[in-house]
Amino acid sequence: MRHPGELAVQRRAGVRGKELGSARTRPEIPAVAAEFLRRQRMLVIGAEDRDGRLWATVLTGSEGFAEAVDERTLVVAAVPGEHDPLAGLDGGEIGMLAIEPGTRRRMRVNGTVHEEDGRLVVRTEQTYANCPKYIQARELSGETGETGEDGGPPGDVSVTEALTGAQRAWIGGADTFFVATHAPGLGADVSHRGGDPGFVRVVDERRLVWPDYGGNLMFMTLGNLELDDACGLLFLDWENGDALHLSGRARVDWDPGDVPGAQRLVEFEVDRVVHVRRASPLRWTFDGYSPFNPPVTASVRIT
Repeated sequence: MRHPGELAVQRRAGVRGKELGSARTRPEIPAVAAEFLRRQRMLVIGAEDRDGRLWATVLTGSEGFAEAVDERTLVVAAVPGEHDPLAGLDGGEIGMLAIEPGTRRRMRVNGTVHEEDGRLVVRTEQTYANCPKYIQARELSGETGETGEDGGPPGDVSVTEALTGAQRAWIGGADTFFVATHAPGLGADVSHRGGDPGFVRVVDERRLVWPDYGGNLMFMTLGNLELDDACGLLFLDWENGDALHLSGRARVDWDPGDVPGAQRLVEFEVDRVVHVRRASPLRWTFDGYSPFNPPVTASVRIT
């Protein structure tokens, strides 16, 4: 069942019920979904921290670290590390995304969470698969040990209120990021965004804008933003494991101008930046851009 924010966005976008097709959620974890989750080495999660800020972050483990122990319970044998903005996560609503870049498959699992003996236990409320659009192909190429490599130990962290020049360059060259949203009492969600490098525009040290391309018409991200503008972003450095976490506020501009492929624009204002070096031990090799990526133009209008 869609919540009021999602229904409002669907109405504004002119979506009719029949256009949703098979884009439905269920609380249960189907057997095929359980097997997909069991194969994953990486999960992206979105949730609030102890101060009520919304963040997206990454969890990793060996194959099988995410296991569906029954049709409504997912147990993840990992928790956010001590330097992670979601360190100490224990309770509340959570959005989860399992993404397999090599096959361009992804699945979302949303529900409530609690921590138990160094594991996250998720009671599922929504499970559903997404299409492969805008996912860049990457292959898992290696994994680091415990001592880090080239430039500092794992977990070296910096916290700022605005983006540095190096961080702005990172975002401006990114082809992928993840976005966490929530509607209090109605659930949290984390989703994937992808495009050719430059699809995320860095306006200044506190503002970003990106195009909202056509998707599954469920509008979970935009529906949540309709009710609550809190938003968390995660940019991963796929080659060295760094994680750039942004927490802030987002608004939707329904006039995308002449941005190729855009149906809307999303404008994001940074409140806090957390850069965790070597947050992930996994290393990935780029294998090609999605054929669905629209071209990137030189500029995006900012209102």
